[in-house]
Amino acid sequence: MLVSYKWLQELVDVKDIDVNQLADKMSRSGIEVEDVTIPEEGLKKIVVGDVKECVPHPDSDHLSICQVDVGEEELYQIVCGAPNITAGKKVIVALPNSRITGNVKIKKGKMRGEVSLGMICSLQELGYSDSVVPKEYAEGIYFLPEDAVPGQPVFPYLEMDDAIIELSVTPNRADALSMLGVAYEVAAIYDKDITLPTVTINENPDEPVESYVSIRLEDEEDVPSYGMKIIKDVTIKESPMWLQTRLMNEGIRPINNIVDVTNYTLLLFGQPQHAFDYDKLDSKEIYVRRATDKEELTTLDGVERELTTEDLVITNGKKAIALAGVMGGENTEITNNTTTIALETAVFNPTRVRRTARRLALSSESSRRFERGINWSVIRQASEFSANLIAELGGGTIVTGEALVESSVPTEPTISITLEKINRSLGTELSAMDVEKIFLQLGFDVSLSAETFDVTIPLRRWDIKIPADLIEEVARIYGYDNLPSTLPSGASLPGKLSFKQQMTRHIRSLLEGKGLTEAISYALMSPESAVQFKLDTKNSEDIVELDFPMSEEHSVLRQSLINGLLKDVSYNVARKANGVAFYEIGHVFNWYDKSDLPKETTHLGMAMTGVSRKKDWKESQEVVDFYTMKGIVESLISFLGLENEVVYQPNQTLKEMHPGRTADILVGETRVGFVGQIHPKLSKDMDLKETYVVEIDLDKLFEFVPEDNVYKEVGKYPSIKRDIALLVDEAVTYQQIVDVIEANGGKNLRSIHLFDLFKGEKLGKGKKSLAYSLVFQNDDSTLVEDEVVSVMKKIEKALVNELNIEFR
Repeated sequence: MLVSYKWLQELVDVKDIDVNQLADKMSRSGIEVEDVTIPEEGLKKIVVGDVKECVPHPDSDHLSICQVDVGEEELYQIVCGAPNITAGKKVIVALPNSRITGNVKIKKGKMRGEVSLGMICSLQELGYSDSVVPKEYAEGIYFLPEDAVPGQPVFPYLEMDDAIIELSVTPNRADALSMLGVAYEVAAIYDKDITLPTVTINENPDEPVESYVSIRLEDEEDVPSYGMKIIKDVTIKESPMWLQTRLMNEGIRPINNIVDVTNYTLLLFGQPQHAFDYDKLDSKEIYVRRATDKEELTTLDGVERELTTEDLVITNGKKAIALAGVMGGENTEITNNTTTIALETAVFNPTRVRRTARRLALSSESSRRFERGINWSVIRQASEFSANLIAELGGGTIVTGEALVESSVPTEPTISITLEKINRSLGTELSAMDVEKIFLQLGFDVSLSAETFDVTIPLRRWDIKIPADLIEEVARIYGYDNLPSTLPSGASLPGKLSFKQQMTRHIRSLLEGKGLTEAISYALMSPESAVQFKLDTKNSEDIVELDFPMSEEHSVLRQSLINGLLKDVSYNVARKANGVAFYEIGHVFNWYDKSDLPKETTHLGMAMTGVSRKKDWKESQEVVDFYTMKGIVESLISFLGLENEVVYQPNQTLKEMHPGRTADILVGETRVGFVGQIHPKLSKDMDLKETYVVEIDLDKLFEFVPEDNVYKEVGKYPSIKRDIALLVDEAVTYQQIVDVIEANGGKNLRSIHLFDLFKGEKLGKGKKSLAYSLVFQNDDSTLVEDEVVSVMKKIEKALVNELNIEFR
């Protein structure tokens, strides 16, 4: 929001306050000032010129030789290339040795052999942006008023000696998107009175507005208020200079006297308006409704737009003539032939306007204000103000009355708060009179009873809704820099990580020691991706959807970490990384009961592909396989002290995983995760080679981890080691053999280690050879040979009987 300091002085008396001090005070009171600029700074010796004579240059088909009165005894000859230069016009002249925008110095010179004493300037050469220069002057020079005095500095005529304050207005302070809103803020800061604009409307009593137009609304929630005034017999022309310069300094391009008035009112009151050419309506009815699907409307920018049923349109009862709150239609645009104006002043549903503006990428000054809220207390005043100014500048007559439909006008809310609450929150010792004075400075009605304030909030401050908002207002006006500085009080307690936090940190350290890199992937994804690799399959259909997603690709919360990790892996592989190993510890989201909030569960995910160890002079290259990933899982399980509790079982039901290279991770009977290779088809779709993944529910796993470590003395007595070689069917798993050995190994069996695996034709079809080392040790005495032999015989017998194993 750009604020003219001169305009602000018309609304509140700040003439004795330096603009930079004002800007600093506003920033420290809650509305940040980005910059203060004075357009004339850096420019010098630029004056009003009166073109007395203008003839074509003899050696050019586009240059003109002008004799210009610049307030001196003799005329200045200036060569000008502007196509609209003509005698009898007051223009902007940069004298010799002057400075124009960009610190460019203008010197006396010659152009095609003719002396040129300076330059006749366009607005752009004074620093105005192309976007604010009136279109009729965009390719030429700007003409000053006829009463401009030659030789005088040009800056006061263009109000370039004004200071422009640029505000950064946050969404909650949309009241500051108007000059009145800023004036109320400044008046509160400096305890000043505000001068409101007055309107004395002159209407033609012989013609009621009902003879011209009626209003009908499809849905009053979409359009809480819609009014229209008619101004007839107007003349469309250029706005007076005061209005043009004021709009240009506020960053708005002047168009004509009608459109400029609506923009002026928008800046003054914060109330967007739209002016229709009444004769082009082809109807006496205005009907505001939702657009039909694929309905078309060409907007004022000349673009034909396809609408949806989410869009709100103004119609003449049949066809759309404007996008409500966003932009008018080309078919009812004000032109030089317009004689009757239909002036719309309305309030539209903020959500409806915002969705339309964003979908069509059509943000405008109007839509930005409708999105953030409208000051209901000035709507009718803004309507009368614009109608009166249009009639004044266009020489027209206002038809009596206003066609108006209002469903519900909000009332001013009253909020109660105690003095004790304010002082306790701010750490101050303000008196009741101090606080009451601040509320009165803000323009709030307040009554005090037993140190309880009942504060009535004016409709212009729709951001204030709860007692905490009143505390903020007191702090702002009292001054944040005046609030006392105090150190926190209370007992100092030693900090401590929870058991889960400690374990999570240790797991990160362990995995990074194994060569994995932590990745953080996006928690939002598409509905199809969210349920892939899901560990908990009990509620496979209950995905957690966002009410208002940014896109379909980010519309639901994930139920597994693996999909995000695979995208990270694929991204790196596509950029020639030949070995990728990622892990992530994050939340997944499941909805077990939709009457409650979704449940967040902490999971560990891992993904590896490519080379796990590069070839060097002493070691060969190794590629990631199932056992690489399983080995990392076993290291993790061993660290947590669960190596005797965890078992692995084949799983062929996960459709995203390889049916022959996937295993569930179980602690007792509880499934806490899985490890394996992703399905070859999925690998192909993602342009990956063999890729192995793990997903573990850490919340479940931590339930089995003992919080206190139990240390055991190292055995004093020697151990006995025995090796066995087995010939088994390929269908028999490692876990089955270990289970049988443990069940029959007795209390002295300490470890089981597989040290050899062999397959070959000599063993027979469907056979494999496994060799195990078994270690026995008694902590209380030395084992004797007979005890071990007895146990080994028992193990051998059980393996033969239960698994049909042959000993080699």
